[in-house]
Amino acid sequence: MKSRIQFLLSMIIFGTIGVFVRYIDLSSSEIALLRGLIGSLFLTTVLFMMKKKISWALVKVNALVLILSSIALGGNWILLFQSYKHTTISNAALSYYFAPVIVLILSPLVLKEKLSAKKLICIGIAMLGMLFIVGNGGLSTSGLDDLIGIGYGLLAAVFYASLMLLNKFIKKMDGLETTLLQLGTATILLLPYVYFTEGFGIFEVSSSSIPFIFILGIIHTGIGFLLFFSGMQNIKGQSIAALSYADPITSLLISAVILQEQMTFIQILGGALLLGSTFVSENKSIEFPKRLIKKAK
Repeated sequence: MKSRIQFLLSMIIFGTIGVFVRYIDLSSSEIALLRGLIGSLFLTTVLFMMKKKISWALVKVNALVLILSSIALGGNWILLFQSYKHTTISNAALSYYFAPVIVLILSPLVLKEKLSAKKLICIGIAMLGMLFIVGNGGLSTSGLDDLIGIGYGLLAAVFYASLMLLNKFIKKMDGLETTLLQLGTATILLLPYVYFTEGFGIFEVSSSSIPFIFILGIIHTGIGFLLFFSGMQNIKGQSIAALSYADPITSLLISAVILQEQMTFIQILGGALLLGSTFVSENKSIEFPKRLIKKAK
């Protein structure tokens, strides 16, 4: 029960990121840099207190994958934060949650996993849901800005899917240890990127943004990932899949209840199709009728 609560709390924490990013007056890449820096320092302190050591021999073996996954992590953050700046939190969250569908599509090519008829049907339904969200986003009052935000969200989903797939190739490394190295490497890689694209406006950040930066770095990154890995160790994969939906649902609730952001009926239907199809695809206890599966084949 304790592990489930820890994992659920991590999902709720991740689901609130969009609100805090809105109140930081820095570019998306600068926010990503600070998040990585503060988060990695926090997790380094945790590892030191736990008296855990990083196995540098394993780091050497996994070096290439760690670098590529760190690039995916940094890119994912920048694009997701850009999405929050252009569209509603609900649109950003739903487009970002297309990542599991991208993993399903790529898994036969990258991981050599067989794609079942059930998963093919779920991919089709998820794509239809995404079409409803994107198509109706262009018809909203914000129009083009919403579409740009959804586009950033989908690109962030591509980077997140890449991160999930790359992590499958990391051998014999602890999850917390892997995350610390990815955060640290992403931070190092973001330094020259921020310098040559934005400059270091970090030093001119408003005093009102500072608390939100530390909350994003310590709570949403350090504590969030700590709860995520602590909880994940002792619960089954199917429970992880089910509890993961607390992340987008939290974002949707914040968008609707706290920020009073509006979603059209078509967008709500699209979100239901997207989230529902990914849930069904990951739940082994749910099977489609055989007639439907035969048609899909």
